[in-house]
Amino acid sequence: MPNAAIELKTPVPGPNSVSLMKRREAAVPRGPYHNLPIFLQEASGATVTDVDGNRFLDFAGGLGCLNVGNAPASVVEAIRQQAGKSLHGCFHVAPGESYVALAERLNALVPISGPKKTFFANTGAEAVENAVKCARAFTGRPGVIVFEDAFHGRTHLTMTMTSKVVPYKQGFGPFASEVYRTPYAYCYRCPYSKEYPGCEMACADQFDKFFRRYVDPASIAAIVVEPVLGEGGFVVPPTEFLQTLRQLATKHGIVLVADEVQSGIARTGKLFACEKLGLDPDILITAKSLAAGMPLSSITGRAPIMDAALPGGLGTTYGGNPVSCAAALAVLDLVERDGLCARAEVIGNRVTRWARDLAASAPLIGDVRNLGAMIGLELVTDRQKRTPAKEKTQAVQKYCYEHGLLILTAGTFGNVIRMLMPLVMTDAELDEALEVLGAGLRGAA
Repeated sequence: MPNAAIELKTPVPGPNSVSLMKRREAAVPRGPYHNLPIFLQEASGATVTDVDGNRFLDFAGGLGCLNVGNAPASVVEAIRQQAGKSLHGCFHVAPGESYVALAERLNALVPISGPKKTFFANTGAEAVENAVKCARAFTGRPGVIVFEDAFHGRTHLTMTMTSKVVPYKQGFGPFASEVYRTPYAYCYRCPYSKEYPGCEMACADQFDKFFRRYVDPASIAAIVVEPVLGEGGFVVPPTEFLQTLRQLATKHGIVLVADEVQSGIARTGKLFACEKLGLDPDILITAKSLAAGMPLSSITGRAPIMDAALPGGLGTTYGGNPVSCAAALAVLDLVERDGLCARAEVIGNRVTRWARDLAASAPLIGDVRNLGAMIGLELVTDRQKRTPAKEKTQAVQKYCYEHGLLILTAGTFGNVIRMLMPLVMTDAELDEALEVLGAGLRGAA
């Protein structure tokens, strides 16, 4: 292909990556899993080059951290300028203006009605924990409701809140108390064996029975929900489901927390998925692409909720680091300047049309779903029984990286191809990537 973005100089993995993997195995615990067998040398825009000189197109996006692309020039320059002034002062010792400026910016942008305040941490899991702390302080209650197929992190509390057992929870118990789980609106695999929209939203209507059988709503501090499931398989719920959660939270005085760690920062066609789905949460958290891969997460919520903790009750040594805050401010500028929310819609529409056309001749594709450029293909060996095709999903991933496309899997059953391409990817790059993915899907089928 003339002017191709993909350039493979060795088999994948190449000898340098193989050598580094041996060193990694000797020096690093086996716990951190590798989705792909390559080691990064450099990256730019929508391409990644490994230590063997192989150049790949990127549908992985650093696990959702690179919505604005790999090493965008304006963000790199903002990092460089701030690093030349100060690397760290600690917000609790000598805060910088960038922390306050970013909080002001997010307070204006996050889709929560009324006055808001923002606190910064380092990771998505930290953001979830701090959102729960704020909810508990505000309500004086201990309980947290989460959902099947959710992923919220790997700390003690967030690991408890995460649904999938292997590998995230196996061998790590006992878990935190006062965490209750209920089905999500996963329509393709409805836990009530119904079909939307004729289901009458059984997954939402079951809360009355849930509160009778499992927990008193008066003891619940927070409902924590991903507006779009991330690790759980890029599942987009009907808007009625989220509206029911809002109504329940309001009725029972529960804080509704939207976990937008993966869906935030233009991925879904709006800055936040809540805007697209019409959800007005009490707290919204994000991380990953907020600072283009620099460690930063945000917790934005209604001012009375965020102010409930005593001074010193919220804190972190590195959270809101001035370099990360400078990067995040540059990210928000870039998203607005380059119209990346609109670009996410274009990419999402284009890829889902392509996938649905392909599904007509590739029965391996059981479901195609998206919100903007947050796109998932659920693969099955039998469309009628919807039998998860985990091994074939892994085979598609392997084919793709061997042919120059980095792509990730997801889902409780490991059978979802998830796409997190940088939103700066060009049409030509997108076509080239889809050609590889299509060949992989046809071959696996």
